[in-house]
Order: sequence, then structure tokens, then C-alpha cells
Amino acid sequence: MRKGIVVTAKPGVEDLAAKAEELGYDSFWVYDTPMVNGDPFVSLALCAKGTSRIRLGLGVTSPALRSAPAAAAALGSLNALAPGRIICGVGTGNTARRTLGMKPTTIATLERFTGQLQDLTAGRTIEYSEGGRTRAVRFLHVGDHVNTEDPIEFVVAASGLRAARIAGRRGAGTISFGLLDPAAWEAFAEAREAGAREAGDETPATSYVITSMHLLADGEDPYGDLARDSVGHLALALLAFAGENPALREGLEPQERDAAQRFLDRRGITATADDRHLALYENYLGRIRPQDRDLIVPSLVDKLGLVGTRDGLLKRVAVLEAAGIDELVLHPVLDPAREMAEFARLL
Repeated sequence: MRKGIVVTAKPGVEDLAAKAEELGYDSFWVYDTPMVNGDPFVSLALCAKGTSRIRLGLGVTSPALRSAPAAAAALGSLNALAPGRIICGVGTGNTARRTLGMKPTTIATLERFTGQLQDLTAGRTIEYSEGGRTRAVRFLHVGDHVNTEDPIEFVVAASGLRAARIAGRRGAGTISFGLLDPAAWEAFAEAREAGAREAGDETPATSYVITSMHLLADGEDPYGDLARDSVGHLALALLAFAGENPALREGLEPQERDAAQRFLDRRGITATADDRHLALYENYLGRIRPQDRDLIVPSLVDKLGLVGTRDGLLKRVAVLEAAGIDELVLHPVLDPAREMAEFARLL
């Protein structure tokens, strides 16, 4: 099993990227979430200058955040700094759009945008449209400006089978947030393979999943404070999503639905309030507050994080690898340096 790290974009992440490279990690990612985090391209540029081997990932951008030419220019610039080491994740913008109080883009838009990025960053021409006007566009200056020679790896954010099928059609990999269900990943693999067959493209691709880890001490409660703190940032992200998506909330287990409602009540908002996006993201993807630990119910710990003894975690990782996951991407929040070292030793 390969291993990666993901963090929020801000000054100083380049030090973590250098540490991850030293520990033998395969990839280092930052989130693309305006209004919550810093700019991911600034962070990744700093990481590119401070590392020489580790792959650098954008997890994930969206067609609603930037035009394809603007995103391609940023990616091509990163590829000039770190040739052949750039990974671009693309999604509909579930979080990045919701921080703006807007809906995610459509699956069709996601597929078109992914194809445009792939073509532009490889030096090809695309049809670019605004309103009723369409023009052929391509990079006019390459070499010293952007790198279109070394390939960029693309992955599609998959929370459902349609996105996994798009990944197959585009010859891209898949990435998912906190999804540790082997059956779901087996279904993703089948959907991606079906998409690849449609496109006649058997390009091998990598599947990534973002998670957290807590290695239990002898006799430690798997649902104790440290376990909840380790998984809490992922769990609260899910509850925030469910807080403004009644359909998702109905699909949760009863205790999880109760936690989602208590999450809303605690923030003093409703699932339909126009300004709910302003209250849903307190310290989003950071360490949770002690008073919010009760929201991290046991089933969320089990679903979203890797919590267990060393032997138990190794067995679980083997099951995930057999289900088609190629790389586990750790999001550390308690003590990143220590968590990174522990995860490296485990894998």
C-alpha cells in the first residue's frame, strides 16, 4: 500500500512536505477550498521548491472555481517547478462550492472540465466557450512559462459510480474522502473499468482515499478522546455536508442523523437557512473542540478512520488494498509530525 499526506493550504506546509519526502511518502496534497483555506497553488509551489521526489497533489479543484485555461496555467506552472510530479484532483465542488453558499457543478460539467485540463496541460488545443461564443485556445508560450512535456496525473473525486465511470472514460484515477468501505471501492473499480472500456482506454490508474489514523495503546478505548480527536475533522466534515443535505442525512444511521441535527442546533442554524454556509465550517478540517467530541459517534469512527492496534490496522489495510485502494492519504491534525512518522512505520 502506498502512502500520502494531505493538509490544508497555508504558509509552512512546505516544511511538512519535506518531512513527508524524508519519511518515504509517495504524495503530498493540499485542499482547494476558497474561503476556508489558503491558496493551494501557492502552497504547492512552495512544496515544489522544497522537495525533489514526492508527488504533489491538488485535492480537489472544481470547474466552478476557475476556468479551464486559468487552472491549466497554474498546473503547467507547477509542472515546470516539479516536472512530472503533479497530481490534479477534479470534483464537482461539494465543499468548495458550499463554502460559497452555492450548489456543486454537474457531472457533465466535471467530465468536460477534466478533459479540457488534460488537453491543455499536454499542449493540445481545446474548444473554449463563454456564453454563445466558442474559440479554439491553447498555450501560446511554453518551455520557460509552463511545462506541457511531462505528464500530469489526473484523478476524479468519486463519491458515486457516475464519477468513477467518468474517471475511466478520461483515463484518470479516483480519489475519495473518508470512504473506507471495501464494497464501495470494488464497485468504483467496476464502474471505472466500464468507463475505460467505453473509451477504449486501458490506461492504468491509481485510487486514493483520504483518511486518518490512531494507533491504540494497550487497553485504550477505541472510541476514547484521542480516537475521536483523530477522526473528528473528517466526521464533522460529513456532518456539515449532511447538515445542508437532507437526502444525505436520511441515509445516515440513526445515531449519525441525531449527531447531524445536534451539529446544526449547536451552530444555531437550519438545513434551509440561506446563510447556513457561514456557520457550518468552524475550524473546518482542523482539530475539533473538546465540546464537540460527543458528535463523533462510534459508527463515524469506524467508517471514516483507521483506529486500532498495529495488527488490526495491518489486516484492515490489506482488505482495503484487495478492494482496489492503491494509496492511503493521511490527514493528520493532532501532532502532524508524530502522526506522519507513525503512519510511515505502519505502512
